[in-house]
Amino acid sequence: MYIMQLVTIFLGFIVFGISENIKGPAIPRIQFAFNLDEGQLGTLLSLNALGYLIACSFTAILVRKWGIKAVTIVSFASMVLSGVLIFLSHTYPLFASSYFLMYIGNGMLEIGLAILGARIFVKNTGMMMNLSHFFYGLSSTVAPLLATGVMSLSVFGHLLDWRGMYLVMLSLCLLPIVSALRSTFPGDDLPHEDRTSFKTLMRDPALWMMVMILSFGVVSELAVGGWLVNFLEKAYAWDTVKASGMLSAFFLLFSLGRLLIGPLTDKIGFVLSLIIFSLFSALCTFAALAGGESLAFLFALSGAGIAIIYPTVMAFIARRYPNGSDTAITFVVTLMGLGSVIGNYIIGWVIELVKTVYGRSSELGLLRGLQAGYGFIGLCAAVCSVSGIVLYVYLKRREELI
Repeated sequence: MYIMQLVTIFLGFIVFGISENIKGPAIPRIQFAFNLDEGQLGTLLSLNALGYLIACSFTAILVRKWGIKAVTIVSFASMVLSGVLIFLSHTYPLFASSYFLMYIGNGMLEIGLAILGARIFVKNTGMMMNLSHFFYGLSSTVAPLLATGVMSLSVFGHLLDWRGMYLVMLSLCLLPIVSALRSTFPGDDLPHEDRTSFKTLMRDPALWMMVMILSFGVVSELAVGGWLVNFLEKAYAWDTVKASGMLSAFFLLFSLGRLLIGPLTDKIGFVLSLIIFSLFSALCTFAALAGGESLAFLFALSGAGIAIIYPTVMAFIARRYPNGSDTAITFVVTLMGLGSVIGNYIIGWVIELVKTVYGRSSELGLLRGLQAGYGFIGLCAAVCSVSGIVLYVYLKRREELI
């Protein structure tokens, strides 16, 4: 039975990574198909964050009412359904609605997989959480290539294009549905009175410190995808292929970090691991900025450190709140989502502010602005480490270190 549980969660992270990252090659085709301007495209993509946050608000409630097995199956099924609807959508309102449904499913899936991991991985929690998220990183890396390949296929003389690609790729969610149906998951039979209450969780300072750690850590992680290529092209005049290669190297080291460094978190301790590896990522980023183009490889190396943050926080929550992990995970991940949106706005604001100081139209102004903006990414990793130190001291005094 444990094997089927592992199959469900590993397949879940694979299809989760695929569903989130196949949009890159499809976006230009979608924009052309519906004649969208940049503003309309931005609104469409913002459905990602909105659907995610809405899903966060109700997934934990559904888990308590229906059980994690039912919620997991429903989240996978909603993504299969969205794939069918996207394939059939030839008007923009239907497509936008289908796209929104896909991100509702994505949000449910992220919360559901985190809760599943918290319940299943009672031994070697840090290693298994990092291993699970390695599969997400792996599928995220190959998803754009898979999407491009599938869009060029012809079936019975008809080109699949982007609609067919979404249908095919999201239909992969049928695989973890099969394994979930054959599994039973622990925790659903826990009496309501034995669960840790929301009020009790909110009074725990450690949980709020975890919100800080995860929010700053995820901003530092996700911002790289949006800003690294832009920085290398404009600051060092790299061509797109070379700059994209550096981003690919970041994701490769990011995935390897979860696979190879993840097992160490159980031995080092979760909180100490958060301090060490977020600091490592911050130092790599600052050294890359200070060293100029010759040390640009350190931007990629920073991925190995920041990769540990999310799964290790999930492992900490699973161990600290065994009877309230679903509520704690939902609370922390929801606030993290809000924090990551704000973080990316701040990066853009910092760049523009520094450009103004040094001269908006000058090359020096652009360079200093980009350096300051990317420096904020490193600063987020540093704040993540400092927050970890505060948490370490708090738990050490109470003899509650994990």
